[in-house]
Amino acid sequence: MPVTHRNAPAASAPPVAVSTPTARSTYRHGDLRRALLDAGIELARQGGPDAVVLREATRRAGVAPNAAYRHFANRQDLLAAVRAAAVAAVAQSMEAELAHMPATGTPTEQAHAKVRAVGAGYMRFAHAETGLFRTAFGGPFGVAQNPDPAMGGDTGLNPFQHLSAALDDLVTAGALPPERRPGAEYLAWSTVHGMALLSIDGPLRGTPAETMERLGERLLDMVARGL
Repeated sequence: MPVTHRNAPAASAPPVAVSTPTARSTYRHGDLRRALLDAGIELARQGGPDAVVLREATRRAGVAPNAAYRHFANRQDLLAAVRAAAVAAVAQSMEAELAHMPATGTPTEQAHAKVRAVGAGYMRFAHAETGLFRTAFGGPFGVAQNPDPAMGGDTGLNPFQHLSAALDDLVTAGALPPERRPGAEYLAWSTVHGMALLSIDGPLRGTPAETMERLGERLLDMVARGL
């Protein structure tokens, strides 16, 4: 599956005008937490994890700072919720690529296509939502067998689980020897993550989109066939 990249990274959002928000007098149950989380997500989108500040989130939500503590104990609590939302968004990007997989082909071809789709969704997200990508993987993201459900996409699977399922399909199709399956997630993930970081923060930053697309396709084919 071809990898569709957008120019990376997107231009920074314009500075937020300094103003005094009008405080909201009442919220229905749960609305304030959602408003604070949405504000935190937008902060992360614009500036990565370091930009997620509880006081700024309350300012954007239009409430007094103390009101936030009913829902988030501190900045780290808000950041954890924002990170869970960002990880779920990565999973949704993978699911969008998986939904466009061709319906034809041998089991081996389908399994390879699935691995490429998962990787393509990961790299597409890194370029399209660089701030959220840094937030998702710039801190503690666990790969436990029973992770926080909030970290899953529409299917309930998180990015690591999508990758694991794709690699399991390679084994089922006979394209990956069972003895080589243990730990393959970490090899594949580190390879694709490394390319993503090189292109958004490293020496490949600013590389023309067409060149990155070709490099991405070759990288994902190497991962799918080289494990």
